[in-house]
Amino acid sequence: MAGHGTEEHPHGADRLCEAGDRVYSRAVRRGRVARTDAEPVPCLLELALLHPDPDDMDWLVPTSPQEVMTRLLRGVYDEVRESQRRVGSAVSAFERYAGLGRQSQPAASVSAEGTAIRVLDGLSRIQAAMDEATEACTTEVLTVQPGGIRREDELTEGLHRALALRGRGVRMRDLYTHVARHGQGLLNYLELMGDTVEARTLDEVIDRLILFDRTVAFIPANADRTMALELRHPALVEYLVTVFERLWRLAIPLTAPLPDTGIEGISHREQSIAALLAEGHQDAVIAERLGISVRTCRAHIARLSETLGAASRTQLGVRIAQVGLDGPPRTAQPAVVRLPGRGSPTVR
Repeated sequence: MAGHGTEEHPHGADRLCEAGDRVYSRAVRRGRVARTDAEPVPCLLELALLHPDPDDMDWLVPTSPQEVMTRLLRGVYDEVRESQRRVGSAVSAFERYAGLGRQSQPAASVSAEGTAIRVLDGLSRIQAAMDEATEACTTEVLTVQPGGIRREDELTEGLHRALALRGRGVRMRDLYTHVARHGQGLLNYLELMGDTVEARTLDEVIDRLILFDRTVAFIPANADRTMALELRHPALVEYLVTVFERLWRLAIPLTAPLPDTGIEGISHREQSIAALLAEGHQDAVIAERLGISVRTCRAHIARLSETLGAASRTQLGVRIAQVGLDGPPRTAQPAVVRLPGRGSPTVR
């Protein structure tokens, strides 16, 4: 989160200056800090990490680390969501321009443009282009694989390329949704590839993306993925690499457990569903974004309603907001509170 600060403290809450770190740490340990002690670090007040004690204005009390973490994560999620939107807009625009060029320009000119953006129509052309990029790759492959549990045929289709890359010492990093953790086929694939492949997962990811050596990228060009775009334009490829790296930074290693929600009876997946419900998404959209079936999604929503004591969807939305489930999943352990009108513990 990029907050603002004075000229002496130009930083955000995610990278405090040394003096600010000392004062905020002391405030968290002791529960408050004297206002005079915080005068050399006005950044803490500007970033809302400290605020006046209503019982004694000569003292400042800290904002809880859990609340600060939630604020930071919300900002990062907003940045990633905006990046995804801009990628879609850029691809649509360049695809339209490429189409105009094919209609009005000589064949030689069209061929020159095609080196930057090429439309691959049909699975055979897509696979041929992927094989060509695999043979030329020498350093790194980055992939985003949406859709939940990977089917055996999907993993088998690209296995020969992955083995060829491993044989040349190419490193691979793969992003999946959390649901993919439950697929035995993926676990077998990663065991076969050894330390050549590093995998991480997120609640939801962007559409499929494959990047070779940060010079060529492949993305779907239609809903059923029978067409693809091969992108070699440096600006587009660099932008897609940036999107991948931001998602990678947020993702959780496949070998690490998912963080506990801190809410009794609510799983990490249900916390993600609650946040998407709060945004107003329908069941089918939520299921697609998380890589699960609509039936599974509705079963989780029913569990959420029961746990939060909601008798209707409207009441469920209110309960979600009351207990703080309307934001991105937290990675820090939150403070325990009580559900409205119920005896079971939850968090804010």
